[in-house]
Amino acid sequence: MEQKEKRSRKIKKKLLHKYRLVVLNEDTFEERFSFKLNRLNVFVFSTIFALLLIAITTIIIAFTPLREYIPGYSSTSLKQKATSLAYKTDSLQQELNVNEQYLASIRKVLTGDVKTVDFNKDSIIQAAQADPSLVNFDASAKDSLLREKVAREDKYNPLLNTGELSVVLFAPVKGTISAPYNAENKHFAVDVVTVKDAPVKAVADGTVIFAEWTAETGYVMIVEHRNDIISVYKHNASLTKEQGELVKAGEVIATVGNTGELTTGPHLHFELWSDSYPIDPTNFIDFE
Repeated sequence: MEQKEKRSRKIKKKLLHKYRLVVLNEDTFEERFSFKLNRLNVFVFSTIFALLLIAITTIIIAFTPLREYIPGYSSTSLKQKATSLAYKTDSLQQELNVNEQYLASIRKVLTGDVKTVDFNKDSIIQAAQADPSLVNFDASAKDSLLREKVAREDKYNPLLNTGELSVVLFAPVKGTISAPYNAENKHFAVDVVTVKDAPVKAVADGTVIFAEWTAETGYVMIVEHRNDIISVYKHNASLTKEQGELVKAGEVIATVGNTGELTTGPHLHFELWSDSYPIDPTNFIDFE
């Protein structure tokens, strides 16, 4: 026990024993400066200096561009360039594959490696030598269906109609007609049921002459078009155009809503007027 105490005292004495560090002039041996040190102070100062050096080096590597010069680290711009080059390489590879397939097809044509089953020129000669009197010119079932489809499409093409309209009209919304045009009941419009907040589009180029809120029909938009044509949009949830603004055909002017007293659900009440007379919009616009 006494030996341990003596040993600890001896170690403590060595650590705390003071030494004097003197800096002298080599020629005159004049003392420039001096300070006292002991082994414990030297150890503490050395440890603190090492920790500070490690901390400063870590900060420089982690938060400054100098880390790019250290092997093993890469810059952000270099990574972005590498990613961009990888995408370009993949695109070029796909383009190269397409070009190779194209060249292979051309090579087959030039070498005559074309199957006769793909194209038979004798069938053209036989058709030219056929007797027209033996050909059946009656309309087939497919031809009748095609004619009926074209007739339905032409019904909604105002350019082919020689009646009231001579402008192209776009459907303001797509949906189901819940209440058709009925002049006898003074329902001079069609009610088109669709989803709420669906975009309402202008049927043609024109000028907004009314864009306000009404108690009965909510937000109302009225657009005047050329040839004295007026389109009316009622029960909107909101309006995206104001009075006096110009609108293009197909441009969104409102959203479908359920505003006003005279409404039973989200729908568009759409009216079409020509020369101050109401006309049936379904004669010129396909809503479904």
